[in-house]
Amino acid sequence: MFALTLHRRAAIVAAAATARESAATATAIRCKSSAPIDDVDVDVDHYTSGWTIGDISDFTVRGKYHVHTFNKISSVGLDRFDKNLYAVNAAKECHALLLRSHKLQEEEVPLMVRAIARCGAGTNNIPVARMTELGIPVFNTPGANANAVKELILCGMFLGSRRIVDGINHMKGLGEQGLAKERVEKDKAMFGGRELMGKTIAVIGLGNIGSMTARDCAYGLGMKVVGYDPGLSVTSALQLPRVIQLKDSIASAVSGADYVSLNIPYIKGEGGTHGIIGADVISHLKSDAVVLNFARGELVDSDAMKTFLDASTDARYVSDFPDDALWDHANSIILPHLGASTEEAEDQAAAMAADTIGDYLENGTIRNSVNFPPTALPERPSKSIRMTVINKNVPGMLAQITDTFAKNNLNILQQINHSKGDIAYNVLDIDPVTESGEQCSLKEIQRDITMLDGVISSRILFGTPGAGYAKKVDGQYVV
Repeated sequence: MFALTLHRRAAIVAAAATARESAATATAIRCKSSAPIDDVDVDVDHYTSGWTIGDISDFTVRGKYHVHTFNKISSVGLDRFDKNLYAVNAAKECHALLLRSHKLQEEEVPLMVRAIARCGAGTNNIPVARMTELGIPVFNTPGANANAVKELILCGMFLGSRRIVDGINHMKGLGEQGLAKERVEKDKAMFGGRELMGKTIAVIGLGNIGSMTARDCAYGLGMKVVGYDPGLSVTSALQLPRVIQLKDSIASAVSGADYVSLNIPYIKGEGGTHGIIGADVISHLKSDAVVLNFARGELVDSDAMKTFLDASTDARYVSDFPDDALWDHANSIILPHLGASTEEAEDQAAAMAADTIGDYLENGTIRNSVNFPPTALPERPSKSIRMTVINKNVPGMLAQITDTFAKNNLNILQQINHSKGDIAYNVLDIDPVTESGEQCSLKEIQRDITMLDGVISSRILFGTPGAGYAKKVDGQYVV
């Protein structure tokens, strides 16, 4: 099905052996629906996906979802995981990954991982396209760090207006010479600047960060605000100041602006945003414009920006992304990547990521995913079993999935099917009792569905965290 690395092929062989062993000893287990009073007997083929029962004590804590973290994740977020249901960094294998800036490699993703969440908005450090092929949703936390980044943008505006950094360095030098008190008044003329009130800021990108920046500049700093965002959402539009003037292009937005704030995502490839602030856009800037880039360094054509800064002693470029052509320029102010580096932002991002993972693992709900469609089904009806199916977005898949239940005389109580790009996601609540009153054996049904051409993986959600996951890899059924 997919090209696999050697370690993944080895894992598949081991997992296939696990399936054969557990199939020989499978027994009926109690499966709890969402309502605590409802118990349903469901025959399944495996205890917990990918791990042999004999080795279970070495790999996992029985009956818990396992989350592995990269980087230091805020305890505020980790505490969102119910300790009765989750174990964090307690196992060699895991069901979900949680990270911040760690550059994730495919080799670091265990075969049976169900989800990946990043504590932050950008996902450039995750191989999203490959995870989509493997049927793994990647989640982010849009808006969690918006206020922190907005405040840094405002800080950048002051830094770019008043030569504050140069003044600090100058006074340190005078202090080393014992001349600070003597020159503190005399030398202030070297660092003159301008005020923000009444000036114009062009906000490029009006999402969470952009809309907050526009609002604070208009109502808090008394600035004139123009904006550009071809994909402006209704939610973001409602957050914009009423006095904002929306433009139809980046060039028209920046023309005449004293400040330009870039708040757009970095998208590679044709039609993307790499170098979108190039020579053409820069040619429309005022000679003393201050450009604020706390989004992504790759958005700006460095050479074109350097030419602009070389031509004017009053122009400024302020960013927290270093660049070989700009980091030491006299008119550049380059900071460490501080955008989301506040305690509050890290706490909020971790909490959002933890909640998102929990909702997906426990309920099958998808929200804030960059590669899967938003999907949510109401609470399961009494005495029902929830199943999720991930498949390629090709015609006829939903019919094949529902036909499988029909052939087994099972009724679908409620379902939802959404797609995004090449992937489709299904959530179905099933009545596990046939019309004749017989109890179903979901292990065979799950196998039949998972082995359908186009299906990538499936999950049966019930009261044993970690169980019920099946995946098709290179044509093999893996549990």
